[in-house]
Amino acid sequence: MRASLTAGITVYNAGEHHAAHDAWEATWLELESGTDDERFLHGLIQFTAVVYHGRRRNWSGARKLARSAGEYLDGLAADYREVDLTTVRTYLARIAADPEYAERARPPALHHAGREPTAADLSLDALGVAADVVAEEYGFDEDVLARAVGYAREEERTARSQFRALVVDFVREAERRGLVYDRLRDHVQRRRREETDVEGLFE
Repeated sequence: MRASLTAGITVYNAGEHHAAHDAWEATWLELESGTDDERFLHGLIQFTAVVYHGRRRNWSGARKLARSAGEYLDGLAADYREVDLTTVRTYLARIAADPEYAERARPPALHHAGREPTAADLSLDALGVAADVVAEEYGFDEDVLARAVGYAREEERTARSQFRALVVDFVREAERRGLVYDRLRDHVQRRRREETDVEGLFE
């Protein structure tokens, strides 16, 4: 769960409130209904939906989801799974009482282990999840990102970090994402050609 959890938090904090829930959804769907972990992820998913609807001035939707999300998170420890739920609950209560509050205040950042994780902080497993959901959100080829993360794993055995750095930039650099993706795709294609050339030597 840690990889999907931190990936979703990072994507959310980068302003991708809609994409964030995709990082949690697959894990959430595998959990037994009513367990603490299931309620926790269900609450976070609905929290991101509250932010999403609030930013679009869907007041009735935001209020309804804020109440529901608060109920899912009720009773969980304030630092459940090292996530600061106090801030989340406070925001949900404000929206439930006054959904137009979303127009007057920025949504809170999510904190994990006492900090706001960034793409650069993520494990490769979590970075792969984050890259995948961002790619899906904006229509980039998810296979390119998956291959890039695979090459980043290979780089871990060396002193290189080219692929990891590009995947990190893809996740966090919204304004440059298209350019970063083009560079990433070119590097992936070049690596695949190199692999094909080597394989051809032994045919």
